[in-house]
Amino acid sequence: MSYPNPDPDPDRSTGLEPGGGVPPGETPPAESSMSEAGPRETHNPTKGWAMAPLTLILGLAILIAAFFLVYAIVLML
Repeated sequence: MSYPNPDPDPDRSTGLEPGGGVPPGETPPAESSMSEAGPRETHNPTKGWAMAPLTLILGLAILIAAFFLVYAIVLML
């Protein structure tokens, strides 16, 4: 069975310049040149940690460090 070549012949394709180049205006605009290409963002949460969780984690770390410091002092006595 013989299958025809699915690629078009560049000599017979429309919109090609001699040598295979594409003239300006024959291609669609790039994505970055389209204004408002994506959906509108209405909810943009803040980045970073909130103050309450950060304070709780810092307090817990200080409490654990104090526990081990007191434990080390008790062992030395």
